[in-house]
Amino acid sequence: MKRITTLLLATVAGAGLMSTAYAADLIIEEPGIVEPVVVGGNWDGAFIGGFIGGGWGEADHEYSGLGDGNDIDLSGWFVGVDAGFNFTVGSGLVLGVVGDIAWTDIGGSIVDPPVGAYDEITHDINWQGSLRGRVGFDGGAFLPYLTGGLAFANATRETFNFDDGPFDNTHVGWTVGAGVEFAVSEELSVDLLYRYSDYGTEIYNDGGQQVPKVSLTTHTVQAGLHWSF
Repeated sequence: MKRITTLLLATVAGAGLMSTAYAADLIIEEPGIVEPVVVGGNWDGAFIGGFIGGGWGEADHEYSGLGDGNDIDLSGWFVGVDAGFNFTVGSGLVLGVVGDIAWTDIGGSIVDPPVGAYDEITHDINWQGSLRGRVGFDGGAFLPYLTGGLAFANATRETFNFDDGPFDNTHVGWTVGAGVEFAVSEELSVDLLYRYSDYGTEIYNDGGQQVPKVSLTTHTVQAGLHWSF
């Protein structure tokens, strides 16, 4: 009888342990708290950077007494630095201001201009810069934007064979463009930009009878890095 009682108690205890283990397997863990996704970026603050790019354009000549001359096609590359400041005004709108200066190797030449001397004329942009406003949209890791403002460039004109020049002048005009920045880290971003610049018309006075007026325009594309702080 004692053996039977002991056997029954052991059986009940074993069944209880098995039930406890089975119940533990049925416990479903509650899911963890999902953190909200931040869709906005952090584009506010000052930045500095550097860039490199290429450009093409035109130096449109007009000679006193002869009317329009041959246009000189320009092309080349440039490298420069920039600095600016961004601030968010709400609803994903980011405003900013940026200034830049670049050394350029953009230029061109023509042979046999309308002065009838079978001469060669060169026109080279020595440096260029701008002071612009920016309007962008905060897309989180990227910032598409429009830009526009004041533009200036220093150029040199030289006529060979006649040994005329070189003469240089500084043009002041305007520029507009569009670009996008991609955030690489909290401090570093890649900037891609296209701009059209109209630097206005300046006189390159050689003191002779043919005084050229030159209208200077360019298209440029550039890629750069910005460090924010």
